[in-house]
Amino acid sequence: MTQPATIDANALFVRPWIFIRGVPSMKFLPPEGPPEVAFAGRSNVGKSSLINALLGRKGLARTSNTPGRTQELNYFVPDGYSGKDGDLPPIALVDMPGYGFAKAPKEMVDRWTALVFDYLRGRVTLKRVYLLIDARHGVKKIDEEVMDLLDKAAVSYQIVLTKADKIKPLAVARLLAETEQIARKRPAAFPEVLATSSEKGSGLDELREAIAVAITS
Repeated sequence: MTQPATIDANALFVRPWIFIRGVPSMKFLPPEGPPEVAFAGRSNVGKSSLINALLGRKGLARTSNTPGRTQELNYFVPDGYSGKDGDLPPIALVDMPGYGFAKAPKEMVDRWTALVFDYLRGRVTLKRVYLLIDARHGVKKIDEEVMDLLDKAAVSYQIVLTKADKIKPLAVARLLAETEQIARKRPAAFPEVLATSSEKGSGLDELREAIAVAITS
């Protein structure tokens, strides 16, 4: 199980946040500064919705029913961080372009994929990737390919099930067990898998706690 964070995990997120920039290519990345956590997953897995739910904001990260809407690395940070938040550390959240969207032009897919993979391999301040898996579909071949890359690059990641409210509780429990078996075989994967629902709010406190631990350990 995740060790308790040394900071108030909910306070880390319940403060004003802002979008600072979209990064279409590596040369536009902000200077390396605060620890970063990134959210990866197949197109339309619910990355933007999960970020909005974590931060208690409805429209900060753009959401869409159209797969492939997020085409850049989108950066979010606490607004006006100047130490007045007490012991709360700085942090940046990164909403990454979805992968595996077959209906987009191949050139566009290749560009998005290269951006994501270059970022994962080369960002020193990246503390952990949260690999989102749609609970309705489970781990797919493309997800396993991304895990291969993360393992090879030694990038720490944790699997998070999204839309867990869309399947029955017994199915969630079974999927959690199956996915944790997959994670245990992966050298860079965190062994605990989390189940969340952006719509219902379930699992968000556990995810906030995991992120707080990741950026302070």
